[in-house]
Amino acid sequence: MLFLVAALLLLGVVLGSAAHLPLPVTLAAAGAIGLWLIVFAIRERISSHRRA
Repeated sequence: MLFLVAALLLLGVVLGSAAHLPLPVTLAAAGAIGLWLIVFAIRERISSHRRA
């Protein structure tokens, strides 16, 4: 439950910060985060296939 509260608090802080940034900066940050998540997913998939 504490983890959920912390995650929602962090989400609120991030969304509040994004509301005050210019749109191109927000989109660039979102693109960077999305790219990082894609790379992370690919690396996890590759490492899980090696273990199996």
